Amino acid sequence: MSQVSRRSVVLGGIAGVGTVLAGAAAARAASYPFTLGVASGEPAADGFVLWTRLAPRPLAADGLGGMSSGAVTVEWQVATDQYFTQIAAGGSVSAVQAWAHSVHVEVGGLQPNREYWYRFRASGQISPVGRARTAPAVGSSPALKMLFTSCSHYEAGYFTAYRRMAEENPDLILHLGDYIYEGAAGSGVRSHVPSAEISSLADYRVRHALYKSDADLQAAHAVAPWIPVWDDHEVENNYAGLVRNDSSPAGDFTARRAAAYKAYYEHMPLRSAQVPVNANLQLYRRLRWGGLATFHLLDTRQYRDDQACGDGTKVCPAADDPTRTLTGAIQEAWLLDGLGQHLGTWDIIGQQVFFAQRLAAADGSKSMDSWDGYTANRGRIQAGWQARGNTSTVVLTGDVHQHWAADIMDDYATQNQVIGTELVSTSITSGGDGTGAGTGLSSLNPHVKFNWNRRGYVRTVTTPTEMTVDFRALDQVTVRGSAASTVRSYVIEAGNPGLQTV
Repeated sequence: MSQVSRRSVVLGGIAGVGTVLAGAAAARAASYPFTLGVASGEPAADGFVLWTRLAPRPLAADGLGGMSSGAVTVEWQVATDQYFTQIAAGGSVSAVQAWAHSVHVEVGGLQPNREYWYRFRASGQISPVGRARTAPAVGSSPALKMLFTSCSHYEAGYFTAYRRMAEENPDLILHLGDYIYEGAAGSGVRSHVPSAEISSLADYRVRHALYKSDADLQAAHAVAPWIPVWDDHEVENNYAGLVRNDSSPAGDFTARRAAAYKAYYEHMPLRSAQVPVNANLQLYRRLRWGGLATFHLLDTRQYRDDQACGDGTKVCPAADDPTRTLTGAIQEAWLLDGLGQHLGTWDIIGQQVFFAQRLAAADGSKSMDSWDGYTANRGRIQAGWQARGNTSTVVLTGDVHQHWAADIMDDYATQNQVIGTELVSTSITSGGDGTGAGTGLSSLNPHVKFNWNRRGYVRTVTTPTEMTVDFRALDQVTVRGSAASTVRSYVIEAGNPGLQTV
């Protein structure tokens, strides 16, 4: 690999995200290919995935980022220090138009449980520098500082929460879905492009590029490896498998979903195991964090039955039909098998929609889009982890744009036994500033302990004996620069499921 100057490294550092272009000549800036930043993900004990996409004109309407049709050689380096004096790994890959000149490098052969820094070079230009880290080795359980969040609607606010997450310098970030929104341009603080609701591959690529152009989001990607899973808005609001939420815009939904899935893969630091095949992409997967935790990442959109009774929040006996599924039978069996392997102290289930029962009214009304619309599927999973002796199961959730915390009950009607814990992150921006209050608690749901209507993320620090939980919130997202503060903290004890007040 060719030599790179120290000055180039400094310019490309995390602190330089968004400033590299300012120091370059205009002509050079016009061809700068790393406008979408860099990312790492899918950490293992010996490596991780590195990602970037070449796009000198990221919002080009054809979705190709201003790149020509030819393949481009992209060099990459991984170092043990941020100045790249000690190179640990390196190589080159070919970025091709068929995948929008995206780059996915699966790095192996690294040491477990340590920081690394990485960068790319293409067309004579140096990328920003990102920080990644490997997972601990099997059998070791150092503390893990993890952040998770969801729902980043570009028009609803600025991505300050992503900036605050980057400042936390976490070991790991989980994104639980609605990374982009598919809708047409509206009346928020900034505007979507394309201006119409997206449906083609070119549209999805441009929309992802718009979001990825945000400097705060780039900072969050550059600071730590991500484990992402999607929800509905990466394709269309509240879709179920191949069943649409509505008929606008008209067209072949199978083709639209395939386009959305392909664009998602192209813009996320995912492994080749997640390369889409035809209209499908297997996103559910398992990652180990040494002997401390196992992450079971679910896909609750691709395999689900249609929402019962026409969706919405209502009384619907069909929601309790034992044949209904949110996960699909194969994913359900896969999850239960993984829970039975007891690979770590903690089983952390990262997924999209509210898991615990949450009644909306005394008549039993509940959300048909959440697990309340698929109660038999939830019951089998809960009974499954109890039968397998899992006593440190924590479900992480997004989707509902507010912070929530709940004890997961063996029987919600009798409130007889706490068998797990659910932590729900609010959104990055969806829902706007919020009210600074929590009005969702109800005697109908005594196991639901906390609710807060602001934007932000959740911070957890996990050890072999406990998980500390801090719900972090910002006062405003419709103006830039709000600070993040902790609005509620809990402790979850290993082997003793449920929320303990700090």
